[in-house]
Amino acid sequence: MSQKFDAVVIGAGAAGMMCAAVAGQRGRNVLLIDHAANLAEKIRISGGGRCNFTNLQAGPANYHSANPHFCRSALSRYSPQDFLALLARYNIPWHEKHKGQLFCDRSAQDIIDMLRAECALGNVSWRQPCTVQAVRHDNAGWLIETDAGPVESTSLVIASGGLSIPKIGATDFGHRIARQFDIPVIPPRPGLVPLTFDAASAPFAELAGIALEVELRCRDGFFREDLLITHRGLSGPAILQISSWWQPGDTLSIDLLPDLDLEAALLAAKQGARQHVVSVLAQWLPRRMAELFVAQAGLGARPIAEAGDKALRALAARIKRWELKPSGSEGYRKAEVTLGGVDTRALDQKTMMARQHPGLYFVGEVMDVTGWLGGYNFQWAWASAHACGQAL
Repeated sequence: MSQKFDAVVIGAGAAGMMCAAVAGQRGRNVLLIDHAANLAEKIRISGGGRCNFTNLQAGPANYHSANPHFCRSALSRYSPQDFLALLARYNIPWHEKHKGQLFCDRSAQDIIDMLRAECALGNVSWRQPCTVQAVRHDNAGWLIETDAGPVESTSLVIASGGLSIPKIGATDFGHRIARQFDIPVIPPRPGLVPLTFDAASAPFAELAGIALEVELRCRDGFFREDLLITHRGLSGPAILQISSWWQPGDTLSIDLLPDLDLEAALLAAKQGARQHVVSVLAQWLPRRMAELFVAQAGLGARPIAEAGDKALRALAARIKRWELKPSGSEGYRKAEVTLGGVDTRALDQKTMMARQHPGLYFVGEVMDVTGWLGGYNFQWAWASAHACGQAL
């Protein structure tokens, strides 16, 4: 004999718990199912364990999607200030780091505990760990077969997330459900992920460990953030941000000294200077990096006064527009999010319901809505889940 619910939410992460809590507190009889033994691991590890739970600047311009206007409605109806009001009710202390990024003062566990408490206020039922084996739909509603027995519901919410990070339980479950019901899926790929280089295209591996603020461009993407050079390639906020624009074969253009007119500075340094070119350049760049660029420019260990103007201009141009072509990325194992997902053109922007399948909803990362680095993806989880929870 199957249990019956008004709504079943599959996935007890940020979006799933938020949606279940909102619907439950509206008086709906809700069941929350998750296959993982540990609750909300992605929240737990986020923000270095302190959960970058939102961004004060969150708006439609901070999200990628094949349907860029879809996120506007939900984001306008549930803002970062709304989430802060929820934190205030639980006396959860937080702080802003920079660029609107908000973190817990103590730990991400505060967010998990709060969401669990919100579910309790809505009398949400739980099955965890519990694996969903099949989903079917007929005139009576939704039948969900699980390893703890079947359940029936009027509404079904898919909040199972994307493909990052497999070791904490990420799967393609939500995409498979979408395809089962002929809902298009934008091809997924890793997002907010370090980029890698093969041995032939990584002559800068000796620079591993160097970090500096840069301006970085790729396609329509442009960011000013910190860059970190690793043994495998490039990482840091600048690379994670631009990775959402990068496609295989694309070249990155990096300004290593965005606040300096380097050409003018090098030419001015020629006047009466006895320093070698490396020593002059090392005023602004880490010395290992200065040595590499000077060697590649063929300027050797000569004093800058002996360097030709043309060679110095070429050196400056290379540093102000360092062009690199990654060979790949670190993949889903290191990606913070999944780009692509359930095509939002098949969903209602106010409720998150599939237009051709009344009672079937998608929330959070499973959809083709991906935020920038810095709390934007959590804000989408809260906003899309709140919109759905209000509609169930």
